[in-house]
Amino acid sequence: MNTKAHWEHIYERKAPSQVSWYQTHPQLSLQFIQRTSVPRTGQIIDVGGGASTLVDHLLADGFQKITVLDISATALQIARQRLGPRATEVTWLEADITQVELTHHFYDVWHDRAVFHFLTRAEDRRRYVETVRQAVCPGGHVIVATFALDGPPNCSGLDIARYSPDSLHDEFGSNFELVESTGESHQTPSGTEQKFVYCYCRKS
Repeated sequence: MNTKAHWEHIYERKAPSQVSWYQTHPQLSLQFIQRTSVPRTGQIIDVGGGASTLVDHLLADGFQKITVLDISATALQIARQRLGPRATEVTWLEADITQVELTHHFYDVWHDRAVFHFLTRAEDRRRYVETVRQAVCPGGHVIVATFALDGPPNCSGLDIARYSPDSLHDEFGSNFELVESTGESHQTPSGTEQKFVYCYCRKS
């Protein structure tokens, strides 16, 4: 089963509130986005946003230019249906982040919670980082969250790569200044604890 088919299968057989990474209120993501101080007209992309509720909260906070990218058409459709008429205020991109070409220096904020750690091949990580370099404007903000070193070794039937703040920052390199990092103990819908690490960087 290829990557796209895998994620379509996940979202077809599980409700959004049943996937392990589900959050009713993505508190840390919202806090980091607020700390960037980007205006409400700033361009924000949520990579792997899928059926996440982050877009709902960003719209409620007044952000006007939000893009949600996900490999799963099913996940994006779930979010569109949930938002109803407000879905037309969002740009929806069905794409594989390791293959997509995004507009050059377009985004002020890049947000990714729980996509990067699925990239276990060095070449996929290199492509991801190169896409960030190309798509985020100079001085832009990059917020990436992955499983921490003491987090689970796999998720949704796939192996993952675990990171410390330093090792995650190292993947992005000297073009990105590490501004802040923090940990999160996430309780899954089934009651299991998952340890995350968040890194907030500024692109030079």
